[in-house]
Amino acid sequence: MLLNSPFHTIRLLALAALASGSVQVQAQGSIYRCGNEYTNDAQVAKSKGCTLMQGGNITIVEGTKVAPAARATPAASSRNGGERVDSSAQRARDSDARAILQAELRKAEERLAQARKEYANGEPEKQGIESRNYQRYLDRVAELKAAVARAESDVASIQRELSRVGVSPNASGSAAK
Repeated sequence: MLLNSPFHTIRLLALAALASGSVQVQAQGSIYRCGNEYTNDAQVAKSKGCTLMQGGNITIVEGTKVAPAARATPAASSRNGGERVDSSAQRARDSDARAILQAELRKAEERLAQARKEYANGEPEKQGIESRNYQRYLDRVAELKAAVARAESDVASIQRELSRVGVSPNASGSAAK
């Protein structure tokens, strides 16, 4: 027998662990399933009408317990509607929101104008190899059409949002149409 073989080393470690008592082996009894719960108590299982689990070993890991929610700070509760916000602070927030939305609308309208210019009513100029490869041209036209549709959708959604916050969507000088 080789004393330096890996098998011999593993066998010695296993014997040492068993001798020291650090390895605990527990026989598993019958396990019953009651819906999403499991039990090994036969009387409880019989009273609940549980089914006996057949087959290999079952491992159940207990979940962590949820900690109670911490009390919200006044600043956090005001954002969640717990307290009223000062009217001047709310006006400032609304003004900032309108300014941001109007800037976004201007950018979206510029993107829409650029997309429409590139699309050229469905007849953009052919580029490079597209004069010999008509399918490539058709693919690019389809991409340009999709870009125009996306840009129009962006402009429309920003205009809806502006009307929701109480601003006329055309107040920014709409160049969408």
